Order: sequence, then structure tokens, then C-alpha cells
Amino acid sequence: MHELLTTKEMAEADRLAVASGLPSIKLMENAGRAVADAVAARGAPASVIVFAGPGNNGGDGFVAARLLRERGCPVELRLLGARERLRGDAAIAADRYGGPVRPLSGDIPANAVVIDALFGAGLARAVDGEAAEAIEAINASGAHIIAVDLPSGVNGDTGLLQGVAVRATDTVTFFRKKPGHVLLPGRIYCGRTIVSDIGIPSTVLKQIHPQMALNEPSVWGHLFPLPRPEGHKYLRGHTLVVSGGLSSTGAARLSARGALRAGAGLVTIASPKDALAVHAAANLAVMVREADGAEGLNALLADRRINTVILGPGGGVGSQMRSKVVAAIQQNRTIILDADALTSFGEKPNELFTEVKNHPESTVILTPHEGEFSRLFSQIGDIPSVKQKLDANRSASHETGSVILLKGADSIISSPDGRVMISENAPPYLATAGAGDVLAGMIAGLCAQGMPAFEATAAGVWLHGEAAREVGPGLIAEDLPEALRPVYRRFYTQLGADL
Repeated sequence: MHELLTTKEMAEADRLAVASGLPSIKLMENAGRAVADAVAARGAPASVIVFAGPGNNGGDGFVAARLLRERGCPVELRLLGARERLRGDAAIAADRYGGPVRPLSGDIPANAVVIDALFGAGLARAVDGEAAEAIEAINASGAHIIAVDLPSGVNGDTGLLQGVAVRATDTVTFFRKKPGHVLLPGRIYCGRTIVSDIGIPSTVLKQIHPQMALNEPSVWGHLFPLPRPEGHKYLRGHTLVVSGGLSSTGAARLSARGALRAGAGLVTIASPKDALAVHAAANLAVMVREADGAEGLNALLADRRINTVILGPGGGVGSQMRSKVVAAIQQNRTIILDADALTSFGEKPNELFTEVKNHPESTVILTPHEGEFSRLFSQIGDIPSVKQKLDANRSASHETGSVILLKGADSIISSPDGRVMISENAPPYLATAGAGDVLAGMIAGLCAQGMPAFEATAAGVWLHGEAAREVGPGLIAEDLPEALRPVYRRFYTQLGADL
């Protein structure tokens, strides 16, 4: 169930299910039953207050209210708008409920369970008026809140808030999650999200062809590079990490360690002459070679066994970095551009993207955080603001022909062909200096072993999150490469590898 469906795709899934012979009122009955079951799973509540809207989301609320009342639970239903204005399945559900219906009000006992069935994922306007007042009262009540499909006020496609939004304890959604369930701030407002089967056959996905997915091993595990009995280090690829000067060598070492732990057979740091001694003293399994400027980098890349290159971590900002990036792209390798490499092109983005387009044999992966993304793409037309991060990242990837990882607690990985993965396994203590340098190395290490760039980036992000969970609170960047060992052991077992 890793697929993510936009609100339009979910509506199409409903339509296809109905076209296959499943009555739409049956879908509503199943949805309402899933909500009622979520309430019952908490034990017998003192009371349940259902806030129902005028559409199908409200219809789900009517069904849940009826089923809970039939189970002996005290239920009160409050409706936005007039009951006689309900249409279609929502009107049928209201007739079947048969109980009293009150107008919206903000009087909510703290020991009640609140069911938010005001608006679903398709809401396309800001919440205001009576509905906004009801949402504010729900949030202030201290009650356990169960949202139907998506908390009212959260955009299903972006996760952004539309004015005010319900902050749910649990959210019960149906068939598949939507982007709004996993993108921030929507994910926070959802609380725990439960995906319920309401009878929509999974075969509808073959007709919908969703291009978005949760970043999980079920998506890319079949492409993950497992060690082979006949393998040797040269078959596992060679990653080159381009270092900055003497005062900024730590970032390159973190990237190199990440690449090595991720499985690259060989890792070399390309170091300016003044930093050679520092790198040589601080590294054992990682090799160190002198490379000053773009010419020195070109000389190292004459060795075709080097198949991945990382530029940016601690590398310095300016024309020298731009020259190194251009040199690497022209050598037709897989290139990961992070940190200083991205900032160096902030005022001259077209220089970078022209090189990428002129050298399609190179595979370029960009790993910006939101600030770097804004600087890099602010001058590129037809790319939305980073506030619309899903659309922005997808458009930027398509326009530039690069795999783009927009880093954050809800990291988004986009491929030029339109595919997208969204991550949700990063713990908050992963936000620490140097963690991104390690991530760049892990992605490069997977690419070095032959994993395709889009899937390698997604796998690197997921493993990065799992390594952080393995370490726990108090994590620093140096912990991450070492934490990959137990993560890999468990993951290899899941993939059926012979350890």
C-alpha cells in the first residue's frame, strides 16, 4: 500500500470501483464503519460528538454515528448547514441515521470523542465562518479527535493548511494515503493515520497509474545492490568525494564514510594540497589523493573506475566550485551535488542546467534543503514557489533533467520522468550538522554499486532515517554511518540475503 493518490486520483478510484459494480452507498457504509471501529478500538467512550459537513465526508460521519448508536454508544450529531440540503449518498446516510441533528456549536466535553467529518481531502478553499469556529472549538476541547479521510482544513494534495484545520489524534483514510497525509504540516495534523479497506479493488491502480509513492523498500527493494559471493571491491564501484580546504575537511570525511558504509567498494577523497595531511591522518579505509582545482579533478577522473562523484560538502562557494562541477559533469559520471555546490550556482543556475542538458550521459542528483532550493530555482521560470514543495520539486526535476531530493522532515525525491517518493521515517533528532553530508555519501555509495539514481536517492533517504532511529536521541552525524550496520543486517534479512 505504498502508492499515494492525489485527490483526483482517489476520486477516479471511487468512480472505477462503482463502475465495476460496487454501489457508492456501500463505499460510504464501509467508510463509516471503519470510523466507528476506530472509535470502538479505544474502548467505550463517555460520548461521541460527530461534526458533519454537507458532502460525502459528512455522509461518512452519519454512517459512523448510526453504527455507534446501534452499539449502545451515546452519540450527538452536529451538522454544518441544513439537513434538507444534503444530496446523493450523504442524504441517504442521513435518512438511515434517523436520529436528532443539531446545528454546529462549540460546547464539547473533554471526555468526549470527536469525529471530524466536516470536509474531506477535496476541499479547495480556505475554511471560514461557522466551520472555522467549530474547528477552533474542536482543537481547544482537549477531546480525542478522529478525522474522517483527512483533518478538515488540510489540503489533500499539498498538506498545507487552508485557513484553520482540525488537529486530529487519529485519521481514518480509505484505500490509499494522499500526499496531504505525509507532507508537513498535514502529517502533524493527521496524528496517527489508519488506512482502511472499504472495498475498492487494487486493480484500479493499473488504470490510474499513480506516480507518487511513500518512500519504502517495497518500492525500490528489488533494485537494492546486495553483495554477491563472486563479487569484489571493484564490482561495488568507486566513489570520489571532492574536499574543500584545510579548514573544512570534516564534511568530506562524513560523506566518504557514508559512501563506504553504504557499500561502495572504494572511496577516495580528492583533496587540495594543503589538506592532504589532515585527510591522510583521519582516514583508514578511505583513500586520499591530491586534486587542486578543476584540472586536478579532471586528472583523477581519467580513471574510469571512478563512477560516482560528490561535490559540495565543505567544498567552498564560488567560481572554483562551479568549475569543478562543470568538469565533473563533462566526464559523464553519476554526480551528487550538495551544499556549497548548489549555493555556488545560486546566482547562475542556467550555467549548471545547461551543462546537465548538454551532457545527458551524466546523471545528476541535486540534494537541496528548502533554502538552497529557493536560491537555485528562483530565477527559473514555470517552477512554483517552494511553499508548494511537491509541485515545485517535481517541476524542477522535469525542467532540469535531474533527480532532485528536497530535504526535510518530509523529504521529496523527484525524477525527471514524473515519479515522486515522499519520506516519513526521519526522526526529529536527525536535524543536526553534518547529517546531510552523510546522506550525500550514502546515496553515492548506492549509485556506485549500480542502483538507478532515483531509487538510490530514495533508498539513501530511507536508510538515513532508519540509521537515525537506530541511534536515537543525542545523535550526531558521526553516528550515522556506524548505525548502518544493524540497519543493513535487518534489511538484508528482509530481502532474503544470505548473510
